[in-house]
Amino acid sequence: MNDDQLNRYSRHLLLPQMDYDGQEKLLNSHVLILGLGGLGSSASFYLASSGVGTLTLCDFDVVESSNLQRQIVHNEHTIGQSKVESAKNMLSNLNSQLSIYTFDHELSEEQLAQLIEQADVVLDCTDNSASRCLHNRLCLKLKTPLVSAAAIRFEGQLMVVDPNQIDKPCYQCVYPESNNQEETCTSAGILAPVVGMMGTHQALEAIKLISSVGENMAGKLISFDGLSSRWNQFNVLKRASCPVCGQS
Repeated sequence: MNDDQLNRYSRHLLLPQMDYDGQEKLLNSHVLILGLGGLGSSASFYLASSGVGTLTLCDFDVVESSNLQRQIVHNEHTIGQSKVESAKNMLSNLNSQLSIYTFDHELSEEQLAQLIEQADVVLDCTDNSASRCLHNRLCLKLKTPLVSAAAIRFEGQLMVVDPNQIDKPCYQCVYPESNNQEETCTSAGILAPVVGMMGTHQALEAIKLISSVGENMAGKLISFDGLSSRWNQFNVLKRASCPVCGQS
């Protein structure tokens, strides 16, 4: 680290669990963020400010005025712009030392696999179970840790999938099938801070995975109820009949 970085990340360096080595790991890391909506907005801010060296941003949507209620990486001046370019400009202003790669079109499975293989951690910030199932399968195949989250109305959920722990469950152990009839924020609504909290938690888990700090949350499902401000944590088991990671 140079003098500017030592000063910039000094509050991290004060943490004995993080220290110099942990921050160095962050500076040399590469995180892939799939989706720059409410989850990806808050996650990307904290990853950029914390010193993650490289971010790859994927989203093929454009910024709309209805996004601004919760997608804080965008602003009124970027309405009509691609979400990845809007996010890139905002994050570059926050941290000019950050390397950012963007993809503003839908990727083939092969292209997506190449990006996942290059990353240290993948954040699934998409809003549908079909995408989450695909990302889960590719991350397991390529042995790249995955932090998946979802939020709707006043509720949020988060799960870490660590392919390097073969006894831990994957996303489809908990959610066996994608649901084409699932509700979305567009149809059911979302309270803005709830999705922000879940995205921030994704950033936290990604930083922990990269820097080897704290408890690895693989094998647990974390839920948040915004109406009661209550967090719950559930132990989940690997499912033998899982079509992705099971033995049958």
